[in-house]
Parts: sequence; structure tokens; C-alpha cells
Amino acid sequence: MNAAAVQKALAPLLRPLGAAYAACMAARRAAYEAGLLPSFSPPRPVVSVGNICWGGTGKTPLVHWLLRWCGAHGLSAAVLTRGYGAKPSRLPLLVRPGHTAAEAGDEPLMLARQNPDAAVLVDPVRRRAGHWAEARLSPHLYLLDDGFQHLAVRRDLDIVVLRPADLTGEWGRTIPAGSWREGAGALARAHAFCVKAEPELFDALGPQMERRLIHYGVPVFGFRLAPRGLVRVGRGLDPRPAEQGAATRAHLDGAPYVLASGVGEPAQVHATATRFFGYPPLRHRIFPDHHPYGPGDVRSLAAEGCAVVCTPKDAVKLAPLCGEGDGRHDGSGEGASPPDLWAFDLVTEFGPALWSATNFPEWWAARWTGLSAARRN
Repeated sequence: MNAAAVQKALAPLLRPLGAAYAACMAARRAAYEAGLLPSFSPPRPVVSVGNICWGGTGKTPLVHWLLRWCGAHGLSAAVLTRGYGAKPSRLPLLVRPGHTAAEAGDEPLMLARQNPDAAVLVDPVRRRAGHWAEARLSPHLYLLDDGFQHLAVRRDLDIVVLRPADLTGEWGRTIPAGSWREGAGALARAHAFCVKAEPELFDALGPQMERRLIHYGVPVFGFRLAPRGLVRVGRGLDPRPAEQGAATRAHLDGAPYVLASGVGEPAQVHATATRFFGYPPLRHRIFPDHHPYGPGDVRSLAAEGCAVVCTPKDAVKLAPLCGEGDGRHDGSGEGASPPDLWAFDLVTEFGPALWSATNFPEWWAARWTGLSAARRN
């Protein structure tokens, strides 16, 4: 029985505990707002990309999009992230492309490799990382990855990412009765909502969004992660986006494939793969979120006997383990054959919007203009 089934079965017992948890989180929030708990308040804009629930919702791809936007507009950015599962040699850790996922965490390493000009800082005490960055880097902008509940860093803008489930059966169900980390009242802090959903699903969620979100008075934007192609993983190649020169292919030409993912929402990965290829995988090898892949996993994937497709988040951990079969990379044995491993080359695409006359990129550009002008004044 999975966690969701347990929560449903024990709902009458867990709901009071969830209400108590939400009250504790509201009291914590009030203490930060009253200045009773210390926080980092830099002289530059701070933008948080976070969510109300646990697990993956598409926060990191939005941070990546914002970093690319900053790079295109000549702005330096520093990402303050906890680095889930990371074991850095020092704190804060300024992540470089040469770090490993074990040192930096899979998502920070992915961001650093995709955005080599950005400063990605791993530290569970993000206030400390912020002081370090302010003293040494003085970026134009701070980005909090998974920052909605991290109130020790003051922010100017809160972008809250919602799952479709958050608008339906999971609405308001706080831990341990559900997956929410705060009660629905916390969403009043949001300056915009982003819902990760295909355009047709976004439209279908319209009645729920009208009922749940309209009284917050902020826009709602749809977005999705769309594959542009596949990038080779291993064999001496980093799983970099196509524009950075990695070996790529457009498609599998109808060949069978196995899907492998260690993410928070594996069903979304399955749907994305099926839509992109036009047919489902032979199997979907589902690993836990942030799974620390090892040589045994690589041997198991190689034994599938066909192409294996994974996400970019999985690729940064699998790439060092997938050498040319000489045993030097993963200790899996002399002559071991690596899997025929490919990762999706993903791009963030924004779709329909509610209560906004513009799309997300235009909304963001206008908000950035306002934030930077306010800071200058």
C-alpha cells in the first residue's frame, strides 16, 4: 500500500493532524513576518520558485528558464538551493559542471551544467549561501529553488508551481493527511501560479482554478516540458542540451525502448515519452525520486537489450557510470557493455493563461522591470 492509499484509509484520523500541522506552519510564517526569526535581505531582487506540496512539480525547469532569460539579457543570477541528498565538501558549494551529483545533488548539477555562467549555490542554510554570494558575486538577481517555505530568505516575488492534483483531490490536504506542506491560506503569498499541464488539461482544469484560485487575485500560467530530441548519455559525452554540441538524434524511428526515471511524477514522464514517440515504452523502470544510481542499476538497464530513455535529472547521475565498457567509470567489471542510453532534450513551453493579458515570458519581463526599478529607487 502506497502513501496515498494509507492517507485515504486513515483520513478521519489524519485530518486533525494535518490541520495542526498547517497551524504550526502559519505560526512559523507569522514569526518570520514579524522579524522574530532571522532572515537574509539582500539589496537585490529575490525570486522564489516553489510549491505547496512535496515532490516534483516542475520547479527546477522554471528556474532553468529564468536563468536562460537572465543570460540572454546580460544579467547575473545566483541560485540558492538546498541540494537534496547532496554531500558537499564545503558549505556553501559553488557548483561547477565537473562536480558529481553526490557532491552537489542531481538538480543543482543539472542547472550548473545547463547554465555555466550562473552561480548555483548548494547549502541547506540558504541565508548563509546568500551572504556568501552577496560578498563575493553581487548578482543582479537571486533565485530560490524550492523556496516557497524557505522564509529565512526574504523574497520580492513568489512563483508557486501547482500540480493538477493540487487543484482537485489534493486541495488543502496538509501533511500527514496529504501532500501539502502548508495550508491553503499560504497561497495568499503567491504573485503567480504556474500549473504544469498540457494545454488541453489546463483548459479542463478551468472550473477548478476558478473555484480555488480566483480570490487570490494573481495570474495563472500553464506550462509543459516538451522534448526537442534525444541526447546521448555516456560514452564520454555529458548529457548536455543539443545547442551545446552533444551527440543527438531526433527520434527512435519506431524502435522499442525502455523508459527509466527517478523523479517525483513518473506518470508525467511516461505521458511525455508516449506523446513524443507516438507509442509507449516496453517497460517503465521507475526508481525513487533523487535515486542514487549505482553500477547494478546500469547493468540492469544494459540488460534491457534496447534503447533506454531517461530524464535529464537521471542523466547527470547515470552519465559517469556509463563508460565505454572498460570498467574505469563504474567499477562494474572489465568489458561491461554500457546501456544504449539517451536523455530527453527538454524545453519549457508556456501555454494558456488565466487572469493575465500576457503570457508568462511577457509577464515576467514586466515584473522584472518593476522589481529592478523599485530596487534602484
